[in-house]
Amino acid sequence: MAEPSVFTRIISGEWSGHFVWRSNDVVAIMTIAPIRPGHVLVIPARQVDRWTDLDAATWAEVTRVAHVVGSVMDPLYPGTRVGVIVAGMEVPHCHVHLIPVRHEGELSFALADTSATPESLAGEADRIRAALTAAGHNEASA
Repeated sequence: MAEPSVFTRIISGEWSGHFVWRSNDVVAIMTIAPIRPGHVLVIPARQVDRWTDLDAATWAEVTRVAHVVGSVMDPLYPGTRVGVIVAGMEVPHCHVHLIPVRHEGELSFALADTSATPESLAGEADRIRAALTAAGHNEASA
């Protein structure tokens, strides 16, 4: 068995994370190094390294959750579109990046803010959770 990923450790509660969505199959959390404020990661609960190794049902659920979360993010970040990146290089656990961007040039990991504070991440998570809850999604989770 593979070493537990940072995401597996966050999902299990071993490490802390700012959750905006939690279900049995998929979670969404704030990244600790956001490219832009509101940068969310959508992650299958079961640790699978590559998105192409996920079974079709799990991949469908990951993309469904990304669509739901991205849809509520759109009005929260005026003047942006929610960009999507599936890179999978930095953590050996499939994840989808949802990033509010003003132009494609902002879809760059070189722009990651490695000094984002826990308070700023918590604030963005609160905004997104509130929007999910207002849209009737019970999976919105702290």
